[in-house]
Amino acid sequence: MQRKAIYPDLAQKTVFITGGGSGIGAALTRAFAHQGARVAFVDIALDASRALVEAIKAEGVPHAPLFLECDIRDVGLLRQAVAEAAASLGDITVLLNNAAHDERHAVDRVTPEYWDDRIAVNMRPVFFAAQAVIPMMQRAGGGSIVNFGSVSWKLRQGGMPAYTMAKASMQGLTRGLARDFGKQNIRVNTLVPGWVMTERQLTLWVTPEAEREIDAGQALAGRVFPEHIAEMALFLASDASAMCSAQEFVVDGGWT
Repeated sequence: MQRKAIYPDLAQKTVFITGGGSGIGAALTRAFAHQGARVAFVDIALDASRALVEAIKAEGVPHAPLFLECDIRDVGLLRQAVAEAAASLGDITVLLNNAAHDERHAVDRVTPEYWDDRIAVNMRPVFFAAQAVIPMMQRAGGGSIVNFGSVSWKLRQGGMPAYTMAKASMQGLTRGLARDFGKQNIRVNTLVPGWVMTERQLTLWVTPEAEREIDAGQALAGRVFPEHIAEMALFLASDASAMCSAQEFVVDGGWT
């Protein structure tokens, strides 16, 4: 998809993206790199992430993205990655808490250990990544944190209660952090993607029946792609959204 907007204030900013190696995350990494930002991202998908860096470098961006291998379930490793990114690229003033995993699970099969693991993937890193970058944003005089939600719980989707609970919690965290740090010019918002046509979704879940569900649910024709989510993330990271905080921005084709 052709880039729709250029935000000059994003050039040279340091951006940290969780799960930036594939799907929506890869679109975020590419979009911010093309804005001239200094992008660092973490992921566990080594081959895909390294290939993404090489592809973006070949596109002639001002700064090649920095890939750091990290399993975000390990808070110590996540903190270390944040520190390494800042040491290499400068204080982080844009955080995109994108990483998540929408594995399906039946209620009667969930154990305490599985529940804790889903929280460790989908909820806990969002807070600790924010905690790690907020001092940098304070030094810089401000910043933008974007927490990624999901329309799944809004649509009363079943079959993955740990995931939908974690995603529903994003707005609570967003609004609390926005209040705590807003007077220091740190903005915190939730970006809520609809059913995004990533490779994973197309492979696992987008069946002909699902296509009919999307057509019936969305107000707009067509499909939501990762680039649509990236365009909203650019806006929320930039000074164009300077007075937007504690809010929820939904990109779902008008479904919800």
